[in-house]
Amino acid sequence: MSDSEKIDNTRRNLIVATSVVGGAASAGAAIPFVASWWPSERVKAAGAPVEVDIARLEPGEMKVIEWRGKPVWVVRRTKEMLDSLKAVARLTDPGSKDSEQPEYAKNDHRARKAEFMVMEGVCTHLGCSPQLKGAEAKAEMGGDWSGGFYCACHGSKFDYAGRVFKGAPAPLNLPVPPHAYLSETTILIGEDKKGA
Repeated sequence: MSDSEKIDNTRRNLIVATSVVGGAASAGAAIPFVASWWPSERVKAAGAPVEVDIARLEPGEMKVIEWRGKPVWVVRRTKEMLDSLKAVARLTDPGSKDSEQPEYAKNDHRARKAEFMVMEGVCTHLGCSPQLKGAEAKAEMGGDWSGGFYCACHGSKFDYAGRVFKGAPAPLNLPVPPHAYLSETTILIGEDKKGA
């Protein structure tokens, strides 16, 4: 073997060794970089389904929980609240055709079970959180008020199914998150299992 062939082999070996070491270093740097794109445990937990115990929720009461950084309301509606949902003439989207809700909530009460309302508590106008106002607030809310939710930020009104009244700044009904009943006293918010 000549001296030039020895030099070529040494160069070739050096190039291969440098390429292998460079490739390993690139992979070593890329793995943490790519891993940083994956959601953290905190982020995963923020979007995880939440179980809500409704055993002690009395008719007319509201429970507020947090899911995905937003307030979610669970209201046990009274007969009067449910009866007020029939007055649809004053609503922007009474059939909730343009609003966000799962298929099983496309009904007059926008829920799996009429008695329990599960709703994101964020106004569809600018993201404020409306307040529950009963029929007793009729003088404060106006003559046609039969109860529901009122957003004090810009005056949007919603009925007990989260449907927005005509003339309100809010363009859409309040969103209904996916939910399922794990039992008669427990609702899972954030996931809707088949058959639930």
